Amino acid sequence: MVGRVTALVALAMLAQFPVTAQSVRSIVVPGGDMATLAPPTVPADYIRREAMIPMRDGVKLYTVMMIPRGAANAPIVLTRTPYDATARAMRSQSRKLINASQRSEEQFVRAGYIRVWQDVRGKYKSEGEYVMMRPPVGPLNDSGVDNATDAYDTIAWLADKAKLPESNGRVGMVGSSYEGHTVAMALLRPHPALKVAAAESPMIDQWRDDWFHNGAFHNIYLDYFAMQTGAKGALPRPPHHGYDDYDNFLRAGSTHDWAVKHGLDQMPVYKRLEEHPAYDELWRGQALDRLLAANPSDVPTIWEAGLWDQEEIHGAVLAWEALKAAGKVGNNHLVLGPWRHSQVNREGRRTGAFAWNGDTVRQYWDEMVMPLFRERLEDGPKANLPSAILYNTAEDRWERFARWPLACERDCPAPLTPLNLAGEGGLSFAPGARGEDSYVSDPAKPVPFMPRPYDMDEFAEPWTTWRLSDQRHVDKRPDVMTYETEPLTAPVRVSGVPIAELFARTTGTDGDFVVKLIDVLPPENANDPPMGGYQLPISIEILRGRYRDDPSRPSAIPANVVQRYRFRMPVVNHVFRPGHRIMVQIHSSLFPLYDRNPQTFVPNIFRAKKQDYRAATITLERGGSEGSRVWLPVLPPGEPPRAGKR
Repeated sequence: MVGRVTALVALAMLAQFPVTAQSVRSIVVPGGDMATLAPPTVPADYIRREAMIPMRDGVKLYTVMMIPRGAANAPIVLTRTPYDATARAMRSQSRKLINASQRSEEQFVRAGYIRVWQDVRGKYKSEGEYVMMRPPVGPLNDSGVDNATDAYDTIAWLADKAKLPESNGRVGMVGSSYEGHTVAMALLRPHPALKVAAAESPMIDQWRDDWFHNGAFHNIYLDYFAMQTGAKGALPRPPHHGYDDYDNFLRAGSTHDWAVKHGLDQMPVYKRLEEHPAYDELWRGQALDRLLAANPSDVPTIWEAGLWDQEEIHGAVLAWEALKAAGKVGNNHLVLGPWRHSQVNREGRRTGAFAWNGDTVRQYWDEMVMPLFRERLEDGPKANLPSAILYNTAEDRWERFARWPLACERDCPAPLTPLNLAGEGGLSFAPGARGEDSYVSDPAKPVPFMPRPYDMDEFAEPWTTWRLSDQRHVDKRPDVMTYETEPLTAPVRVSGVPIAELFARTTGTDGDFVVKLIDVLPPENANDPPMGGYQLPISIEILRGRYRDDPSRPSAIPANVVQRYRFRMPVVNHVFRPGHRIMVQIHSSLFPLYDRNPQTFVPNIFRAKKQDYRAATITLERGGSEGSRVWLPVLPPGEPPRAGKR
């Protein structure tokens, strides 16, 4: 009651002094509320320096240098990015470099390195014209400049003590995804000051591993094209006008129809894709694994990727293989972790539903990257990295291989082992009786690539971890053929590149083939019941049937005639344990991650019409010499599984 009386008294007093326009004006301070803030009294422990570094054609590229205060003879680590050097260099305005830098920079900060970020040509604050994945100088690029020349000119500037007196003139490069591509490009014609590199999830072959996968178009990149090429900075993701992208893409029709609906058909990068659906000279001419093999460098390089990388799962392996074949064995190291795309820039304690033995990303930086960078940039002790370091995704540990793979098609201690489709949905390492299994693939009801509903947001789960999602969401569909072993009585250790080999006929004249290699966990798990029976994909790949004989020359599939479909799958390093089952799933769509095949041969699937999409019956052959199988890199009994472990 007292409080109420007090409030009433206060109101009465205010009533005696009504607010007028004059009294309001009397409290306005001339000049408004803007004030000049005094600089912080606590100095930062770093110096942030900017430069517009000139390239050989006169174009200047915006560069940010983060220099530890008091640095002297410090190594330089460079990243060239299309994702905004200003934002990449600093995540906050902290006065401490360890807190101002990105999470992945912690090791470089603690080592006292100078960290350099640069906007690639035409993006953000850099001058020039942006061309996504600008081809190397040559038949596809007569401009005289590319990401190799820009890297060379940038490193020449950075290594000049007059320009950066705090440095020791030695440069390392690091970057993931597109930034990994710029690392790989720098290795084509490396500047002498480039001493070491780490290309992480690099974009290497745009037809086999990026925009396409063996001819099937990666719809997820339509958003990326708009975001990256629609402005000098970055545009927001275009609206999809609905949460469930399965329905959104199905309603749109063909990929061309989707592009027109969203205005994406105006983008030069999309036009190039639509005009070049086959593996023609446009794609072969800029495949970096080929170019690196033709111009092998002596720069020690780590090629890294995630074993469940949803964007660039093959690139690092292809580059490493090409350089190994070119004789560059001692200075090229393959690292495959239990990660999704670019997880090396984040935490590595878990991926999707699976937890690992500690922070595997921290282990990567501490035990692989930094030892090699210290050796090359500081004259530190020998890193002694082996040829390959792969995470064992079943036994939850790193494995180091002096020679890898140990089982492959040729030049390996062991050959690949066929895992054959068998009757009644079985799998067998022994050839079985002849037989066949059929399913109907209907483009009007494509197989979803992950459980519906889903939003194919490139930067968010669940899409980012779809490659290790539980495959029970499609198991038992009538258009998904499922084959599995009995529960294993002994471990089956696989390490290498599986090869899918299908013998099949179709009533259509085109079609896609999806093969999944799956570890089926035991049905009961008392400690984590939902994981009982989990169908964990170890390797998934797709092939567009028109490219079965020649990726550069599509051809119609002869209806009702058995054809061979043979294609490479992503690397595995896994143990199928006793009590588990090995499963293989086969079907004809992964929608809408990849565009639908109309199953009628048309000149260009991008522009398929509604009437072209027709159901087809696919029949898989099994048994005998033309029986469908997956060739597995099984290590022989008693074979040492690794050359040493962490």
